Amino acid sequence: MKTMTKYSLLALTIAAALGIGYYAGKQSHSTTAQPVQSERKVLYWYDPMTPGQRFDKPGKSPFMDMDLVPRYADEATEDGGVTVSSRQQQNLGIKTAVVEKKILNYQFDAFATVSTDERSVQIIPASANGLVERLFVNAPQQFVKAGEPLAQLWIPEWTAAQQEYLAVRRLGDSALSSAARERLQLQFMPAEIIRQVEQTGKPQTRVTVRAKQAGYINKLDTREGAQVTATAPLFEIASLESVWIVIDYPQSQAQVLQVGSEIQASNDSWPGEVFHGRVSELLPNMEATTRTLKARIVLENRQMKLKPGMYLNVKLASQPTLPAVLAIPEEALIETGSASRVLVTQDDGHFNPVNVVVGAAQNGWVEIKQGLKEGDKVVTSGQFLIDSEASLRSALPQEKTAATPTPEYQGEAVVKEISDEAITLSHQPISALKWGAMTMDFVLKSPADAKSVKVGEHVMFSFTMDDEQGAVITHLMPMAGAMK
Repeated sequence: MKTMTKYSLLALTIAAALGIGYYAGKQSHSTTAQPVQSERKVLYWYDPMTPGQRFDKPGKSPFMDMDLVPRYADEATEDGGVTVSSRQQQNLGIKTAVVEKKILNYQFDAFATVSTDERSVQIIPASANGLVERLFVNAPQQFVKAGEPLAQLWIPEWTAAQQEYLAVRRLGDSALSSAARERLQLQFMPAEIIRQVEQTGKPQTRVTVRAKQAGYINKLDTREGAQVTATAPLFEIASLESVWIVIDYPQSQAQVLQVGSEIQASNDSWPGEVFHGRVSELLPNMEATTRTLKARIVLENRQMKLKPGMYLNVKLASQPTLPAVLAIPEEALIETGSASRVLVTQDDGHFNPVNVVVGAAQNGWVEIKQGLKEGDKVVTSGQFLIDSEASLRSALPQEKTAATPTPEYQGEAVVKEISDEAITLSHQPISALKWGAMTMDFVLKSPADAKSVKVGEHVMFSFTMDDEQGAVITHLMPMAGAMK
């Protein structure tokens, strides 16, 4: 009996020890166990090459042979920005530039057509009713010198008045003679004819019409044998010692051009020669089709090398000194149609969209009037250029905006070739699209759109960008027509 009791107590002791050990081990294990990390929340999956399309589950991209990429909730920030890892930045080839103060040296360049200086135009009329007895100049555009005879007129109605004057002179009454002489002057009789009457004592009914200045016959309004009336225009003479040009310039360069600004012009007919002039007037009306302003310039042309109708390349003789302004590279600007914005970045890889107010653009830089401060860093380009910028923009919160009209761009060019469906233009730089000067084809909506221009002409044109057709002409006109 005692032996059985002894073994029972021993079994209970071992069981109690095992229970205590198990409990202690369980508590130790629960104390040292690591907490399970919570998984990142996925907002959606997308293809980096077509970031505008979103998917609700992972898988293969329907556009490219690649896996869809998750967009996590912790990548978006409250300020509407996005955080991109340094590895992703390297893959996208993101580059940045610092916002800085910069003097924008505006390069003023324009094309213009030479025209007659209308202030130099003189009209030579008939002195009285008569007959064109002889023409010494019988063709328009003929050059004449000052004092050169143009025509001889026979004016028989002068006979009676001159005979009366001669009769009064023979009376010897100075007062009556003076009054009779004034009657001759009131009939627009030239002083030269009156002196001949006094010297010869005979009526002078033939008068020679002479050029008052050197120039070319702009208009010839009579012929030999034609009857003319008093004050009727016979000739219109225009001088070429100075000529006019009217230039079109964009609104962004309005601050550069002022009345009195010195201008230099050149022409392919006289290579290496520079013609000088000044801005005479800044014309008040804006060209509605091209949205450009106009200025009238008077050029010196003493050797008469410039002829009406010639094309000229026009530049400012000296660039104005302008203050430094806040500026960024043009490629940093994102045009959304309704606004302009940039992506501002910090050193921690965070990118934030900022709306800006832009000013003038020149030489690859654009003025920032509002939205940025000096020292800010903005994104300028990536490995995939527009695609990389679109990828970053798609990661931002989507804004519901009203449909905006298709943007229209303007330029100046020389026509190289014309067909029924397209026109080849050698155009100047188009800053709105960051295009340099080049020769390229533009689509014509209709062959009639190019009827007003010819190969070799300087033209002003407007166009839109279409995803399927490319650059499509919306307006096309010769430079000469634009400046009338």
